[in-house]
Amino acid sequence: MRTITLIIVHCSANKAGSALRLADIDRYHRSLGWKGCGYHYVIPTDGTIEKGRPIEEIGAHCRNHNRHSIGVCYVGGLASDGKTPTDTRTPQQRAALRKLLEQLHRKYPKALIVGHRDLDPRKACPCFDVVAEYRELCRK
Repeated sequence: MRTITLIIVHCSANKAGSALRLADIDRYHRSLGWKGCGYHYVIPTDGTIEKGRPIEEIGAHCRNHNRHSIGVCYVGGLASDGKTPTDTRTPQQRAALRKLLEQLHRKYPKALIVGHRDLDPRKACPCFDVVAEYRELCRK
């Protein structure tokens, strides 16, 4: 069993309203030569929580942190111009992400909940301040 110390939130870096789903990300990651979707969970715009890699398997979502983390990705993260990093979460995605993070925090109470950008300052991902938004989860 892996020791989980981080729950890392990502965005897929797609335009607001993208119809992308886990299967699309899986196909793309396989085209890169990976063994499948690098995230453990993907949340499309409708708020469905789709399971990617099994938690028992090391993800491929955050360099130098994959071995001890869980990767959660919401679809979106770019404004309609396709370039500007923006928090594009739908109300359904916001609710699903909170629900999933609450569940993961109960299972891994010592794991920090962070955004990709908190571990790699060159990144805008996930285009909102994860630490501030979910700070109270880590106090429970």
